Amino acid sequence: MRKLMLKFEAAFMKEIPLDKPAFTLGRKPDNDIVLDNAAVSGHHCKMYESGGGWFVEDLNSTNGTFVNGRKTLKAGLKNGDIVAIVKYSLVYADDSPGAAAGGDASLPQQKPKPPEAFLEVLENPLDNRKEFSLTALSTYIGQSSQASIPYKSGGLFSSGPELAAVITMRPDGYYLNPIKEGFAKYNGNPLGEKVILKDDDVIEVGVTRFRFFVKKP
Repeated sequence: MRKLMLKFEAAFMKEIPLDKPAFTLGRKPDNDIVLDNAAVSGHHCKMYESGGGWFVEDLNSTNGTFVNGRKTLKAGLKNGDIVAIVKYSLVYADDSPGAAAGGDASLPQQKPKPPEAFLEVLENPLDNRKEFSLTALSTYIGQSSQASIPYKSGGLFSSGPELAAVITMRPDGYYLNPIKEGFAKYNGNPLGEKVILKDDDVIEVGVTRFRFFVKKP
């Protein structure tokens, strides 16, 4: 049986059986799977069966669809793959015989997690918070109310994207992914593609600078 495990941040919401050939996902109520969040597009993406497998396809959404931390327009799904849409994540589970395995998604809460990690604000915080814990599968950096980590654009009238980048947590570590390509910087260079984060990496978004670090045991 193929199914999805829907989470909002770290909280499990429900299990969704894939019991028909196609599903649409988005904010509007006419979707098969409604994700009630302002940062989710009205019709954000679709999932469908083709040739014996399942695929996810972005529907020209504003903030993108991510599979295992990588922004994608269309991708085939394997057992254990994680589809991220803003603060939602959907774990694809295929327990049919011979299913291609990306992990045992039937019990996603038992997957190994990397050590707890944080972003420390080095310069130009937007508010008085100096540290952010990266506990969700997807943590967004942006100016939208949907972002967990805010940044300062700089200048009196300057503005930046509502969602600039996202940090995704995977069993092998934390990945930084651009949403607005080139806006955020990673160790001084414009961020154009996904990178795995290491201790003391510096992330710049607008004029706010962050340091990534892993909590020592």
